[in-house]
Amino acid sequence: MTIINKVWAVYFSPTGTTRKIAFATGRGLSRALKSDFEEYDFTLPKARAQALHFSPTDLVVLGTPVYAGRVPNVLLPYLNSIEGNEALAIPIVLFGNRNYDDALIELRDILEKDGFHTLAAGAFVGEHSFSRILAKNRPDAQDMDIVSEFVQQIVAKLHGSTDSPEHPIPVSGMPFPYRAYYSPRDRQGNPVDIRKVKPLTNDRCNDCKLCAKVCPMGSISFDNVREFTGICIKCGACIKKCPKQAKYYEDAGYLYHQHELEEELTRRAENMLFV
Repeated sequence: MTIINKVWAVYFSPTGTTRKIAFATGRGLSRALKSDFEEYDFTLPKARAQALHFSPTDLVVLGTPVYAGRVPNVLLPYLNSIEGNEALAIPIVLFGNRNYDDALIELRDILEKDGFHTLAAGAFVGEHSFSRILAKNRPDAQDMDIVSEFVQQIVAKLHGSTDSPEHPIPVSGMPFPYRAYYSPRDRQGNPVDIRKVKPLTNDRCNDCKLCAKVCPMGSISFDNVREFTGICIKCGACIKKCPKQAKYYEDAGYLYHQHELEEELTRRAENMLFV
């Protein structure tokens, strides 16, 4: 059996959905393997200023959301800086009921390039960052049952291995070069570019500063929370975490894309496990 001294849950999770899956997977593995457990949340800019280094006896569950079918490109410099040092890794992506496209294979490849050995992988569904309707309240109890099954399968694989399992773990997706980022289109088939769209702030705002504190890009001004000093990645943190529901979008292209997703993707998308 492969020796695991510590299991890690490492994640980027602006609205908490990716964290829920990564934490439950990591915690479940640590208990089953009777190993130490530690989590590292690199959602905020300050956390991404710290380099991460692991050891051969670590097992790292690393999770990111899926943005436009890929790993969020703003995370690539940080993800590429992580040093695996022969640790085992489990890439996990969280998608909002549409599709994870090439995000999982991209994250797997990043971790392999970082010096990890990928043992298993998963694509899980969570409430879409644009919506409170699309995959509402997921991951839910049914999803968490699947996480428990995932943990059991990984433990069985580790128990059945005398050496480090073969890697990389095979996953679905197009090998490099990956498909282009998903591009929404309007009714006439024209691309809808929402990259520069930013939330607005209504009069319910009481200047509590929470939106500035939770912005993963550090882009909302503490002096004036209506002002953006950097890019917006449409992660939903400032909108979903605002106690006054003071943040909103009014851009026509953004709203068209949001409503299109909500109307077309009403089926319950399935989680995908690779062990």
